[in-house]
Amino acid sequence: MLIGRGRAADVYALDADRVLRRYRTPYSCAAEADLMRYLRQAGYPVPAVLAVDGGDLVMERLYGRDMLADLASRPWRTARHARMLAALHDQLHQITAPEGLRRPFGTGERIVHLDLHPSNVMLTAGGPVVIDWTNAAAGPPGADVAMTYLIMASSDLDAVPPRIRPAASGLRRVFLRRFRAAVRDDPGPYLAQVARYRLADVNVRPAEAARLLRLAELDAGDSEGVIRGDAHRRQP
Repeated sequence: MLIGRGRAADVYALDADRVLRRYRTPYSCAAEADLMRYLRQAGYPVPAVLAVDGGDLVMERLYGRDMLADLASRPWRTARHARMLAALHDQLHQITAPEGLRRPFGTGERIVHLDLHPSNVMLTAGGPVVIDWTNAAAGPPGADVAMTYLIMASSDLDAVPPRIRPAASGLRRVFLRRFRAAVRDDPGPYLAQVARYRLADVNVRPAEAARLLRLAELDAGDSEGVIRGDAHRRQP
């Protein structure tokens, strides 16, 4: 049974204990599965990997909802969830990257998720669990914090009903302020570099690209390919 659909893969419930994430395009999950096993052994909260075969990844089934959904229904938890997200970043950045991980920013020896925002944190009875390790790499912790900040600050609010968009925008500002205050590593020095990296993703829409430019104080030429619609796609 299909229970989720992401940018590149679909998630199916196999039974009460297992889910299958299946990529829609040719892709090998082997490296991602190996990293998740490495993280789990290090004590980081990730789903247990049960099997991997090409673009099919079988994992334990998580029960709960993601942090973003919880924020939407319980906005009074904004500060609490911002601190939780910061703690998940700090915990991850204690872990040395294994050999073989790509280094998109050239330097850094810690594991960086590069997509660690509220939609990728599942709130379960046993605590938060971080999902979707497709973009994970080795790099400087500040770059990971910068990516989370830029993703959240530049994202559209189109799915939010117009009448509550001002409130949602205000809550987002509070969340980001609390997150930056709580997280250990400073994203500031990495904002421009990470924004350029994100602008290379074909999934970034023109309006989001424009916001990224403002946030990172980049020149408009940095988003030319995105605005024309011909930016290359980062591999999952």
